[in-house]
Amino acid sequence: MRRPTRKLSVLPAIAALVCGFSAANGAEQPLERVKAQTISLGIVSEINRTQIADHFSDFVRYLASKLASASDIEGKVVIAPTPFQLARLIEQKKIDFYMESPYPTYLVNDVHGVAKLLLRRWKGGMAEYRSLIFTKRNGEINRLEDLRGKVLVFEDPESTSGHFLPKSFLRRKGFKFTDKSRFDPYASPQDIGYLFAYSQEKLVDWVLSKKAAAGAFSDDDFARLNENKRSDITILAQTEPLPRHFISVRKDFAPELVDRLEKVLLSMHETDQGRKILKKTDDTTKFDRLPEGDSGLRRRLAKIFDSSEKN
Repeated sequence: MRRPTRKLSVLPAIAALVCGFSAANGAEQPLERVKAQTISLGIVSEINRTQIADHFSDFVRYLASKLASASDIEGKVVIAPTPFQLARLIEQKKIDFYMESPYPTYLVNDVHGVAKLLLRRWKGGMAEYRSLIFTKRNGEINRLEDLRGKVLVFEDPESTSGHFLPKSFLRRKGFKFTDKSRFDPYASPQDIGYLFAYSQEKLVDWVLSKKAAAGAFSDDDFARLNENKRSDITILAQTEPLPRHFISVRKDFAPELVDRLEKVLLSMHETDQGRKILKKTDDTTKFDRLPEGDSGLRRRLAKIFDSSEKN
């Protein structure tokens, strides 16, 4: 699945709130005594930063208005160019919560350890997605075993559905991989070679022109193909589904504010105003609880990304 520009943050002055929350005595304050002037939503994007900040401004302002009764709380969008920079800003308490797809979420929450999962986001009306491994119809590839010694094209090195998920799926079935962009003297002729197309359009074209024996992308990428290309594709396998998008919160965010934020997000789709703002926020349907719980989902993400980062 393509990784367009996107994402989120909350309460930097809650960092200042945390003068009371974190300092010497460590005692937690009741919600009405928390003095937060800003809630900061973190978004990752290298381009169009002003437009993206504007795009998410209504969403974060809505949350700010519901998070506390004070009328002077400001909702703020902070754009980070990379997940690493996002993690740095969270660590510096300049971002309070953010929204991202599985791989960047794994990097920020588990590799950098600065945030934790809160809820699942139904982005684009979808709670989950899966990867499809496909080939050209009526070609020489008819089953996964036929991929041994052939080239499979992935979308992007940091794509969950266009790289990590299908590679992890194939690894669990016993396949090994060789990076065809560099020479590997130890590669086996039975390994699946792989390349990156860096665009969904190029990925499909490489498979249909037989530059690659097969490719991998998400089921919603497949659904967006025109009818001619869809009819020229055969699906060899599909992976297990995975939540499409998450919302995570800074690890040291005040617990009472985390609880309040969670309640506001979970109830947004129940009001006309909330549904209107969700619709404007990348056609989000709603937020709901993690289907496997925090620990179960973290284990599954670690299993997918740890195994896939090896050749």
